[in-house]
Order: sequence, then C-alpha cells, then structure tokens
Amino acid sequence: MNTGILALGTYAPERVMTNAEFESFLETSDEWIQSRTGIKERRISAADEYSSTMAFKAVQNLIHRHGEKVLEDVDLVIVATNTPDALFPATACLVQEKFGLKAGAFDLLAGCPGWGYAIAQAHASVKAGLARKVLAIGAEALTKIMDWKDRSTAVLFGDGSGAAVIGPVPEGYGFKSFVLGSDGSGAGQLAMGCLNPRFPDGSPMPKSVYMNGREVFKFAVRVMNSSALEAIEKAGLKPTDIRFFVPHQANARIIEAARERLNLPPEQVWVNVDRYGNTSTASMPIALQEALDAGQIHDGDHILFVTFGAGLTWAASVLTWWNPPTATNLLEQGDRA
Repeated sequence: MNTGILALGTYAPERVMTNAEFESFLETSDEWIQSRTGIKERRISAADEYSSTMAFKAVQNLIHRHGEKVLEDVDLVIVATNTPDALFPATACLVQEKFGLKAGAFDLLAGCPGWGYAIAQAHASVKAGLARKVLAIGAEALTKIMDWKDRSTAVLFGDGSGAAVIGPVPEGYGFKSFVLGSDGSGAGQLAMGCLNPRFPDGSPMPKSVYMNGREVFKFAVRVMNSSALEAIEKAGLKPTDIRFFVPHQANARIIEAARERLNLPPEQVWVNVDRYGNTSTASMPIALQEALDAGQIHDGDHILFVTFGAGLTWAASVLTWWNPPTATNLLEQGDRA
C-alpha cells in the first residue's frame, strides 16, 4: 500500500509584525534582520490563540478546501508542536474532541522537524494497518515563549499551523522515502527548559528559548544537504528527478545553500520565510500549501522535504504528488481562503 497526502489546510494569525517594530525596543534594524535571515515579517498569535486553536483553524481550512467528508476514516491524530497548550492533556486530544473523531491522539515533540516526523509516523501507521487515515498537524505559538529582549531569537520566529490527511494513494504515487535523525550531543545549542534545571552533563537548562546561532547554522547547512541526498537515494531517484523542493523555513541563507548544493533552479524551491519567519513544525505544510495554490506542483511531481531543529534533529522525505480526483481545485476556482 502506498500512502500520501490526501488533503491539506493551513492557518496563520492575522497580526503581522514587521522588522521595523523591533527597532523600538531592541538594538536591531530591518536591514540587520533581513541580511542575516531573509525575514521581513512574521505572524503573531492573538492573546486568545494557542497551538490548539490554530490547529483547529488549519483543520477547518482543510475542510473548507476539500469538503466535509475529508475527515472520514481518520482514526489517528498527531499534533507536532513545541508549544503544546499543556503538558497534558495532549493538544491532539483537543483536536480529536473538536471534530468528533473516533481516533487515537498524541502529541509529538521533535523540534522544528516535528511535522516531518509526524508524516513519517502517519505513513508507518497506515502501512502497518494501525490506522486507515491519519490527521498530521504542525501547530506553533512560539511568540508566546520568546524572550522579547533577546534579539538573537525574538526576530526569528512566528506562529501558524498546517494540517494534512495522510492515507492510501494509487500505485506510483505517495511517499518514497523518509530519513529521520538526531544528534543529542548538540542538545544545548537550541533549547528551552521545563522541569529539569540541568542537562544530563550538568550544564544549566536555559529558562527561555536559547540558540547558538553560529553552531545551528553550520549544523543546518550540513544536514540539509546530507539528509536530502540520502532521502533522494532511498527513493531510488537522482537529484535531477526532484521537481520541487519544500524546505523548512528557518533562514533564507540556509535554504539558498541547500538549493545550490542540490543544483536546483530558484523556481523549483518555495521560500516564504520572508513573510512568516520560522513557524517551526508549521513551516513546511504552510509552504507546501502556498506552492500548490500558486500552481507550482503538479500530479506526478517528485517533491523533496527537508527540515532541521532542536535535539538536534532532522528529517527528510520524498513524495510523489497525487491530485485526488475529489479534491477541490482552488486555483481554478480563484479561492485563496
């Protein structure tokens, strides 16, 4: 049985925060932020918006795009998030209840690659017969946990969500490979504490989001390349077979370095980090939906996903896109909802 993405929906908060707004309380500038990250603006969740509410809205957008029956036979919900509403219950349980699904539910915490891990688990669950369809969501309210006085992190992140239904697809389509990896020796390079005040080696756990930008940058450039090539090889393809690249939207310089190493033309890579910042687990589904809406991905295209983040972790996969005959074609209808 082949599995793939049957439906997709996304949500981004209405509030847009530009780089210029940081100039009033941080020693930074629009030029400084753009030159180092490519980010121009990001979305900020409202006071009453959390990962659960943004997940709800992404699923509602999925239903709007694909119809009321899109959630039929979904019997597992996975929410990948680094900002759950609570340690327990799982945010996924709130989604399950909201949409009345007869489904198991759990949260997945794997840093920014969380959605890459979630679609891998969804694929495995369907293949193993543990689920008929899986609702895999990436949802983040990162701006609620930022230290707004730390310019090394405050300017980087934004909020948003993306939801996908994973299920059976015809022969020749669907996921071709997955690469999941981690290197816990770099755990302290990107971290935020919770219960334990120290890492196992005795070093202190940061009380707010901390990132060693230089080290994370070097790590990201390396694993974006190595995991991409590994996923392509596992799929039985060559880099020249990749029709479209949907990378994690963390930094425009990292994306550009990956594009050059893969020898892909700019028009085969979707970049929206300039408008959303790093939305962590939500970044790839949001980017994928935008590329689909823009008509950049077609039936039979080989799509490459690559992401990296805290852990340190990474995930890559190759998907051969299938346009379900029952899916709503929003591009033809002119619907950009």
